[in-house]
Amino acid sequence: MDDARRSLPPRSGEGGREATGWGRPGKAALLETKEAGGASPGRPHPVSPDGSTTLPRGGRERSDVLVIQGYASLWGVADLNGDVVQAGAFADSLGKTGAAGVRMLNQHDARAPVGVWEQIVEDARGLFVRGRIEDWSAEARFAGALSRAGAMDGLSIGYRTARARRQGRLRVLSAVELWEVSLVTFPMLPGARFSLA
Repeated sequence: MDDARRSLPPRSGEGGREATGWGRPGKAALLETKEAGGASPGRPHPVSPDGSTTLPRGGRERSDVLVIQGYASLWGVADLNGDVVQAGAFADSLGKTGAAGVRMLNQHDARAPVGVWEQIVEDARGLFVRGRIEDWSAEARFAGALSRAGAMDGLSIGYRTARARRQGRLRVLSAVELWEVSLVTFPMLPGARFSLA
């Protein structure tokens, strides 16, 4: 037997028992079947029929989609961390990306977006957002259920500061790159809230 084969684990365990490693078809074998085009038992493959890995925008019953709207930021109001957003701070960022470039997350968790922002605009009060909580994942359905029940109604922004100045204990943000607006239980800006549209 050559040296490479001697270093591999046995195909069966001691005394003829089935091995818990390579010798037993487990998750790895099921993954190989899925990658080879076979169907895994009882679970649809996450790749759409056209071969892309993006989530489909149509073709499903959309009764569980929840439309929400509210203010993700309010002009001139200090948050619990002492940050104040100045009117117009999002203009450059939104001019580059629009609403499509800003993600809807749950509790700032970037692993699984829970919906889509359809409208993000600066108005006289602050940063107004309107979007859909989808039903495409367990996280999204959970966020929708909490929102529908009134157990979660806060909004929080995820951003990179482009321009800011100190004003006493406050930090005044005059330009920010907006990355995401999250649905949160406890917003850093207590007045940043959403409601069902």
